[in-house]
Amino acid sequence: MVRVMMLINMGIANLSPPFGVLLFVMKGVSPPGTTMGDIYRAAIPFVIIDFIVILLVMVFPAVALWLPSIM
Repeated sequence: MVRVMMLINMGIANLSPPFGVLLFVMKGVSPPGTTMGDIYRAAIPFVIIDFIVILLVMVFPAVALWLPSIM
């Protein structure tokens, strides 16, 4: 479970402003005229969802452990 939370945290680090590496990748592939502010605003819902997922994994660890247990 700790590894799952660590991976989610690493995903948030790559996506959260102002130093998110993925934000600069998105800027590179976006149409001309797209500002970094637009990209920051577009990334916020995904960061919020990741925080909700971390909270769910903390409160209900079975969420993260269910799929590996059936393999």
